[in-house]
Amino acid sequence: MLTERFWTHLTVAVLKTVGPAARVGAPRMTKRDYYEVLEVSRDVSDKEIKGAFRTLARKNHPDKNPDDPDSESRFKEIQEAYAVLSNADQRRRYDMFGHEQPGGNPFGSGGFQGVNISMEDLFNGGFESFFSNFFSGASQSGARMGRGHDVLAHHRIPFEMLQNGGEREVELELLEACEDCGGNGAASPAAISSCAPCGGEGRITQTRKVGPFLQQMVIDCPHCMGDGRIIDKPCSACRGDGRQTRSRKLRFSVPPGVRDGTRLRMSGKGEPAHGGRGRAGDLYIQLAVDDHEWFERDGADLLMALPLGYPELLLGTTVELPHIDGEPLRIVVPAGSRAGDTLLIGRRGLPHRRGRGRGDITVLLKMHVPQKPSKETKKQVEALREKLSILEDDVEDEVRREARERRRNR
Repeated sequence: MLTERFWTHLTVAVLKTVGPAARVGAPRMTKRDYYEVLEVSRDVSDKEIKGAFRTLARKNHPDKNPDDPDSESRFKEIQEAYAVLSNADQRRRYDMFGHEQPGGNPFGSGGFQGVNISMEDLFNGGFESFFSNFFSGASQSGARMGRGHDVLAHHRIPFEMLQNGGEREVELELLEACEDCGGNGAASPAAISSCAPCGGEGRITQTRKVGPFLQQMVIDCPHCMGDGRIIDKPCSACRGDGRQTRSRKLRFSVPPGVRDGTRLRMSGKGEPAHGGRGRAGDLYIQLAVDDHEWFERDGADLLMALPLGYPELLLGTTVELPHIDGEPLRIVVPAGSRAGDTLLIGRRGLPHRRGRGRGDITVLLKMHVPQKPSKETKKQVEALREKLSILEDDVEDEVRREARERRRNR
């Protein structure tokens, strides 16, 4: 008679031979393969995994791509792949089972929450320490560290700030570590004890029988909810949460040429982790740019319409308008201009985001027609009708000429 231990080893051997992709009836996963995420082969070395992560993390870091709303999710996906493949045991389990590992998500029920890594960390090295505690435990008791939630705040800026950027200040109601308990949620250090059922690990191993097989699952301890600690007497100020809401003033820089909807990231300024054990979340400030009085925006280029009377179009004119760079915007309209013509004023638009000069301004000429002309004005215009109008016999020829010119300029 086969023992349960034999069946357990046989199960592992069979799954390792067949692999996760060959299991009949397995649900189709939308999650990308970790090796595909890091753009490496499955037989890649640990050193190559580290190099691939560093390269992709630099390329997709949110701080380097402030105008790309998808960079944050790509960066988090790259982090998750590296967290698993850089850990020898987790990589072995992933090669064996894929994303559907026994015991569920290796990061717990909340899934992977991301790591606060700056561009400086990626260039100077040492980022490995950010990932070393995911599966081995981060505290003295061995319980897993959590991460505080990210916070999103909205802030409006004037259009004129796009020219030179500047400093802004916001006042927000944010969660901070409780001053009374220091963020641990207990009335005193003596009120904290190690969770007995999990031995302070925060996770327990469950074994269940599935047919002739035994399956082991690692889950969050239901007694301490994965914390590894039991608080016998909660802090009265925060009621055991370890956090309190307070008003906080924060200053941040708005880069020149920023786009509407850009999210500025302030690492570690979000909510603190529950119980004070873990990394704080990030604060994202989403910018909304006020409309300009007459400019529309297309990247670093600016667009505007300039209404002019018929005499100005016919004879030419020069118009000066105040501009966002502090220097008057001088628009020279040549004689013989027509409504619908455009004038290009080079390098007077907004700064390019990466410091490559400025965009252009396109001015669309429009004909201003008085809505309620006086009788005297009508009389004067009527006197000029014959000289300024197109004769009825010439209309068809003018339509053809206009079409030829329009197609030639396409």
